[in-house]
Amino acid sequence: MAYEVLEYRWITRTSPLSGKTRKAMIGARVTEWLAFDRGELVQKALPGLSPQEREFVLTGITAQEWDEAFKEDE
Repeated sequence: MAYEVLEYRWITRTSPLSGKTRKAMIGARVTEWLAFDRGELVQKALPGLSPQEREFVLTGITAQEWDEAFKEDE
């Protein structure tokens, strides 16, 4: 039975919306991180991450920031 090792990385990003720098520990398969590091699109390289996790990896924008910045007027 083959399996792949998970690797957890501390990802540090500064949000362009708030200017705040945050860290998040994100886990993915080693082969997925390698694909991402080699330039593969995040959604293809890291398919197991949620859309919010992928957004954080790319931009540093958190789900809460996104919701606050782009909420619809009520």
